Formats: sequence, structure tokens, C-alpha cells
Amino acid sequence: MPLPHLDRTGRPTLRTVAELAGVHISTASRALSDSPRANERSGSAGTIARIREIAEEIGFERNPHGASLRTSESRLFGVLVPRLSDVVLATIYEGIEDRSRELGYQTFVANGRDSPEIRKSALEMLLARRVDGLILGDAQSDDDPLIRSLVDRGVAFVLTNRRSGDHPSVTCDDYAGGRLAADHLLDLGHVAPAVVAGEPYASTGRDRTRGFLDRCRERGVEVPGDRLVHSAFDVAGGHHAAAELLSRPIPPTALFVVNDFAAIGAMGAAREAGRVVGRDLAIVGYNDIPLVRELPVPLTSVASPMYRMGSRAAQMLRDILAGETVGSETMAPALCIRESTMGTGDAD
Repeated sequence: MPLPHLDRTGRPTLRTVAELAGVHISTASRALSDSPRANERSGSAGTIARIREIAEEIGFERNPHGASLRTSESRLFGVLVPRLSDVVLATIYEGIEDRSRELGYQTFVANGRDSPEIRKSALEMLLARRVDGLILGDAQSDDDPLIRSLVDRGVAFVLTNRRSGDHPSVTCDDYAGGRLAADHLLDLGHVAPAVVAGEPYASTGRDRTRGFLDRCRERGVEVPGDRLVHSAFDVAGGHHAAAELLSRPIPPTALFVVNDFAAIGAMGAAREAGRVVGRDLAIVGYNDIPLVRELPVPLTSVASPMYRMGSRAAQMLRDILAGETVGSETMAPALCIRESTMGTGDAD
């Protein structure tokens, strides 16, 4: 009978051992650790012995990077983000760094650029530094191959900014944030909103868009598919997407843009189209970065608790390394209303 969950080279993984032993992968990881405390949390001596016997029978070899996370401490957390130049990610990282320092850890950050090749290379670089665990701010989809590889290798990690599957994460409740944006625009009388939805691989864009569309539907406003355009999470992406939407024969009266930088780009597109933001077109952004309050037309935005997400992610990773059981956490968003949506909309 073929073994389950082999890696790309045909070798058994930690997930292989866990499935054959009928235990959770974290239990298998602890049982194969050299740490007495970790072994104590793996269950009975019989369970530990069975897991180790299966591992030996199938020829499982624990990855040295993953093993180092359990057998020694470097007092170093690795952090992987799409790009630290992004204000949102930089603020999250400040929270990670400050809380890590309080816990006695240093942090080392790398940019993954949302590129599979760069992410993989950056991950290996972080593991080569023998970090005790990882905080990932760049999860892609609910079946991210990079995250799957970390699970198979027994590496301790926490997600923040974006979520993925049932892996431990600290994020904003982006679905609720999308609903806040929808209620605000609908309350202003807009019945023809559109969405600049961000990248489809990121839970942030997906959840914010889904919350917005669901709330509109609940309130009797259907947003057709041609009023939803995906874009990069930057000024250029938002400008291009908004320009496309505003060029339609019946343009939208309001835009929900799932990222503040993309929303700034959308404001530029509105200006080029001869629209006055806040009077002819309402725009709502997301994250509430400090810059948007100082724009010529201050931007209405859904605020996410960026710093607190980072701080809590660092604490959660430390809890995991201490053998604690953790669950994913979502933090509440808040709507900050400004001049970009103060018009009444066109309810006709």
C-alpha cells in the first residue's frame, strides 16, 4: 500500500507519520522531538513509542531545520511578508518586533514579493538562520504549498495579515469590515456600487469583497460580476481597476476598494474621469493608514488593528513553542468616515 503525503522526492513527511499513527500532526511532531517537555505533551508513553516506531519503519527523517526548532533555542523569530515597504505590513511588523523583544526574542524579516520562487528562497534563508519559529504575513489561498511544506517539516508558525485554512492566525475580521463598508454606502443611498477587489489569492481581498457583496445582497442590492475588478494592492493597480469601472456605459456611483493604496489610485482615476470624489463618486478604502487622513479629500476607510495583530501573532508563536494549544483570532475592524463618501449618492 503506498504511503500517504510523500514529499516531491518521494520521501515520507511528518504528515505521513501522523496519519499512519492516527494522531494530529502536532502530536507526531512533539513525539519525535528531543525535548522532554514536548514529549510530555504528546500523550502516553505508548503513543510516543508507536509514533517513533512508525517513523523508523517508513524511514522518516526529520528535517534539520524543523528539528532545531524543538531541540534548541536561537531566541529568533523569522518573519516573512510580501513587502516591508507597505505601510500596513511595516506596522504589523512593528507590533511583532516590539512584542518579540518583550518576550526575549529578536526578529529577522524577509520580503516574499508574493512570488512563489522568492517566497521559497526567503523561507529557506530564514530557516538557515535556525529561527525558533516563523510568522507569515503573506499566506496565499487556503492550500498554500509553502505553508503545507512547513507543516510537513514540523516548523512552528503563525499567520497574520492573511489567513489560510485552519492554521493558527491573527487577522482582522475582514468579512465584517466589508459589511461595514457596504452598510455605509447603502445608507448613503448608493444602489450602483462596485468593488476593486485586490488579488484573488489573498484572504484579505477575498473576505472583504465577500462581506461587502453579502451585505449588499441582504439589503436588496445585487452587485453584478462586471462591477467587480481584481487589482494589485498598490496605487497603480487601484488606478487601473477604477479607470476600467468608470469607463463603463453606466459607471458606479461608489467604489469599495479593499486596500488604501489602491483606493488612492482610484481617487486619481476619478479625477482623470472628471469626477469629484465625495460629490460625484464615493470611495471607501481599507486599513486606515495615516496617509489617508491627510489627502486633499480625506479617505473614508475601514480601520484594521495592524499593530495589535503583529503583537498578538508574536505572543501566539511563543505560546506554540511553549507547547500551548492556540486557536486563530480575529480582531474587530472600525469604519472611519471622512469626506470621500460624504455625498448622498444617486439613488435613482
